[in-house]
Amino acid sequence: MQSTNPHSASRIQDKLAMVPAGPGVYVMKDAEDRVIYVGKARNLKKRLSSYFAISRTGSLHQDIKTGILVKKISYFETIITGTEKEALILESNLIKRYRPRYNVILKDDKRYPCLRLNLTNPYPNLTVVRKIKKDGDLYFGPFASSAAVRKTLKIIHKTFKLRKCTIKDFKNRSRPCINHQMGACLAPCCLDIDKNEYNKIVKEVILFLKGRTPDLIQKIKKEMISAANKQDYEKAAVLRDKMFALEQVIEKQVAVTNDFKDRDVIGFAGSYEYSMITVFFVRSGFLLGTRHFNFSEIMSTEEEMIGAFIRQYYEKAPFVPKEVLIPTPLDDAFLLEELLSSIKGNKVSILEPKKGEKLRLVKLASRNAENSLKEFRDSAATDTEILIKLQKRLRMDKIPQRIECFDISSISGTEAVAGMVVFENGKPNKSLYRKYRLKSVEAQDDYTCMAEVLKRRYVKGDKSKPYPDMLMVDGGKGQLNIAVSVIESLKLEQTFQIISIAKKNESKGETQDKIYKPGQVNPVNMGRGGEALLFLEKIRDKSHGFTISFHRKRRGKRFIRSALDSIPGVGKKRKTTLLKHFKSIKKIRAATLEELSTLPGINRRVAEAVKKTLNQNS
Repeated sequence: MQSTNPHSASRIQDKLAMVPAGPGVYVMKDAEDRVIYVGKARNLKKRLSSYFAISRTGSLHQDIKTGILVKKISYFETIITGTEKEALILESNLIKRYRPRYNVILKDDKRYPCLRLNLTNPYPNLTVVRKIKKDGDLYFGPFASSAAVRKTLKIIHKTFKLRKCTIKDFKNRSRPCINHQMGACLAPCCLDIDKNEYNKIVKEVILFLKGRTPDLIQKIKKEMISAANKQDYEKAAVLRDKMFALEQVIEKQVAVTNDFKDRDVIGFAGSYEYSMITVFFVRSGFLLGTRHFNFSEIMSTEEEMIGAFIRQYYEKAPFVPKEVLIPTPLDDAFLLEELLSSIKGNKVSILEPKKGEKLRLVKLASRNAENSLKEFRDSAATDTEILIKLQKRLRMDKIPQRIECFDISSISGTEAVAGMVVFENGKPNKSLYRKYRLKSVEAQDDYTCMAEVLKRRYVKGDKSKPYPDMLMVDGGKGQLNIAVSVIESLKLEQTFQIISIAKKNESKGETQDKIYKPGQVNPVNMGRGGEALLFLEKIRDKSHGFTISFHRKRRGKRFIRSALDSIPGVGKKRKTTLLKHFKSIKKIRAATLEELSTLPGINRRVAEAVKKTLNQNS
């Protein structure tokens, strides 16, 4: 075995000789006893031998990817199971528990928007959510972007008379909103609407969101003809307009099969460094969407990656189709079919097509995966080049793969807040962003604010890990000195690089922003081309925008409180009534005296006081 540790190699070979031939799970660990990979096998001995067996020439029987990653393995353990199914379940549980570095692990889908139809409400409506729960509601998606989900909602709101108001609006609304006046909502919040009639609309929306638009069009067409035969021409005209709107939606969709079935098509592309899985969502023969999933340094074959992806993806997916097409055969396909069938409640087939329309779809998905992988690889290469340039310019010992940047925002020392953004491998990781409300600051200056937020971030010892490779603060030498002082007091000065970024002073003839390092009077020479400096400016701008957004939100809440508190005759109860109904000061100010007076507890005198005070403060 080609290992930097001969003792580990001998230890592994001794262990390999004792591995049984039955089904089970293997757990691989590195030199620091961390679990780095978990796998399952029908035959443990055969599977592990493919990693570690040595030929007569002394080399390992491995592909490039496995060869590189196996060097990191110091030891492995095995767990024998009674059946392959037990091994599958145990492997999944161990991956969830340890989240090994080289396994396929899907990122949390909460950042992808979904549509939720709250069937637990007597009059369901659609809301955009980013996390799927097992709460009895129906979920559709996830959608590729916020724009895609907004576009779908716009079509639904235009075509179906589903209520648009939130649960809070529904409970507190005293009269129908403008959607009812425009004929776009039945207004169940205020009017006595037949639940059976409303449920017909809900069923139509479900058909639409499940991709059953052709079936829905046929249903509406029959109802239209029936209404016309009964000489109910007004109803027939409404149904005709709805049918035409849905036909326009279908015209923009791409038909990819003639059998009108629901299926997901999986494509794969990869190398030892990066891999990409692409999924086509085909509903009733129409391609409704595509999603790409990228992975790096995965110690798995293509078959293992696809199997692991199917298990994890459909465990949380809002919809499981009757058929999943894959580009390569899976040894445990029958186990995955059982798993998906139990999730769906009906039979699900996993197929590797050999010819025809289905094979064409799989090849198309794989070509899309290859194209997406190329774009991802090119982007990663560019990011790596910039990080290497940054390392050289700042004379760092290692590439700054994790960068944390802090910014402060306040107005005259009030409502002071801070924000931290995190870049990993050249990309922002929004799940690691943090907001700070600065509570203990007495002095009205950014230096004191910066000292507080840095202490809060790094004072917790091991709980503060992982530390960044680089800490950047927004400001000049003053902010840099504060950061250095705090980090030195925490004895972390040798842990990571500290820099500050200051805006250029055009009045002094400066042409670019300045980067300062500790112990260096002049700014760092960032060299020609400017890619490294532009990258740091991008991080600074992200940090600034993130912090400003948080500060505006805090300031807005404070303004709402102070604006309403200054109105004579408006106490806590009336303030709550106004805010629940109008949502914002702007809408309260724009309301007429009649609209204000209709609210519970708001008489004409109070309405006039509200108008007068808010107009004076505008």
